[in-house]
Amino acid sequence: MGHYEDFWYEITESVEKYGIKDEFDAQLEKMRGQDKHKYKDTRDRWSYALDKVMKNKNKKLKSA
Repeated sequence: MGHYEDFWYEITESVEKYGIKDEFDAQLEKMRGQDKHKYKDTRDRWSYALDKVMKNKNKKLKSA
């Protein structure tokens, strides 16, 4: 079961490191109401949310 713990640790560390907790939580909340994410497990939702927030953050940095 160690790989699950590693996954949660890595996601949490990334969110804290980049200071994107609010954006990450908002993305997860947004996904909660979307049908395409309805049957994904928690790990898939968290991975998707982190990727989405990081892409948005990178886009903002490049356009600034």
